[in-house]
Amino acid sequence: MSDFIFMLTHHDKTVENCIDVFEKIKHINFKYIGFKDIGVPKEKLLDLGKRIKNSGKKLFLEVVSLNEEDEVRSAKTAVELEVDYLMGGTRVDVVSKIIKSTDIKYLPFPGKIVGHPSVLEGTIDEITKSAIDLSSNKSVYGLDLLSYRFKGNVENLIKSVVDKSKVPIVSAGSIDSEERVKIVSSLGVWAFTVGSAIFEKKFANGSSDVVEQLEDVLKLSKKYS
Repeated sequence: MSDFIFMLTHHDKTVENCIDVFEKIKHINFKYIGFKDIGVPKEKLLDLGKRIKNSGKKLFLEVVSLNEEDEVRSAKTAVELEVDYLMGGTRVDVVSKIIKSTDIKYLPFPGKIVGHPSVLEGTIDEITKSAIDLSSNKSVYGLDLLSYRFKGNVENLIKSVVDKSKVPIVSAGSIDSEERVKIVSSLGVWAFTVGSAIFEKKFANGSSDVVEQLEDVLKLSKKYS
């Protein structure tokens, strides 16, 4: 069964009206919600994080910053936000020291991550080896796999990483259709994220209502789980 994580993000940035959007959808019965480490000021993220935690939903922060200084800052923000899950980033040894005294579950990126929006580079074998190596680290709970940011055979990539890493896998990035929801769910990922596609009205027959968009993805996640 694959869970759905709603990301309050567009083009790998937290949306400016993230608090307004959350207030519109917080009544909906779903478990997981998150945002990126860039896009809005830290003060707004702290406000948003508090609202999410008070709602009873599980909070994710995804790190897409590529340099070490920003990744360190984001990990410290994750601790301050008391997030449940910290996804993304590549510097496991650095981040694990920052979050070691917390209950945060950590899911870094396997493979080589470049650019913004982030792209996953390398062969399936190389990415899988990275996933295996990362999953053997006791600080790593799972992996944040940029499945549809990979130019090769996405299904083979997901299957290889899921089968060989033996940890929870989140399929993140560019899931923008029922077919992609079906594919990632059928391949046994623990969860998948949708953010930009909701704000681009890719679901619910193009409805401009974020509630209808979210409810449609939730329906699909249950259909294919």
